[in-house]
Amino acid sequence: MTISISSTALAGWEENTKISEIFKNAKVSGTFVLYDAQTVTYIGHNKHRAEKRYIPASTFKIPNSLVGLSVGAVKSVDEVLPYKSNVPPLNKAWEKDMGLRDAIVISNVPIYQELARRIGLERMRENVSKMNYGNKEIGDTVDTFWLKGPLEISAIEQTQFLAKLAKSGLPLPQDCQKSVREIILLDKGAGWKLYGKTGWQNAPGQGVGWWVGWVQKGDYVYPFALNMDILKASDANKRVELGTASLKAIGIL
Repeated sequence: MTISISSTALAGWEENTKISEIFKNAKVSGTFVLYDAQTVTYIGHNKHRAEKRYIPASTFKIPNSLVGLSVGAVKSVDEVLPYKSNVPPLNKAWEKDMGLRDAIVISNVPIYQELARRIGLERMRENVSKMNYGNKEIGDTVDTFWLKGPLEISAIEQTQFLAKLAKSGLPLPQDCQKSVREIILLDKGAGWKLYGKTGWQNAPGQGVGWWVGWVQKGDYVYPFALNMDILKASDANKRVELGTASLKAIGIL
């Protein structure tokens, strides 16, 4: 089930025809939104979907990392966590102990489930609420709520959350926010840096795919969020492809 957030915050929405054309040509049902926190305006495709909440899947590894560091469940992003799982992994590379720096790159679900168990239900609930993350509902199972629900977040809310993280504006220790920014840095060039994280709800089956992050240019940050319907496994590659094309279409990359 998806719930629309209030559209009053989106008075500054601009539907971008170039981005809409990218999604149309790819035959993908989804949304892309770029948030300019400086002017409180949004540019993107499919405003209605951008307001709907979906299960965050592995994009929650970003707040999970923040909470884990903040409460001392791990001392650093390099402290090694044990791999504990009785389920065959989606990725064979998951099957070893590792720290968050390595785990987030390959989206290691069991490692992050172990982190969540160390955090515990009440500390997790308190910090998800403190960060104002999505609907703030984590239910009673600490290691599945971002994979199966009840936690949900919209693309708009993702960009608002990331805008704060990019500027150390979350109500969490600044060194923790800095560490998490470091481990989600994807690429950089002359005058720009790209940060991001993918997600795939119900992987490897049909579900909702995510790519969220931000581009930093000097003191300016441009948070973005894409989500789309994944109908077959090969659709997963389109998350970053369409997101990158959208960023280029509006001159951010």
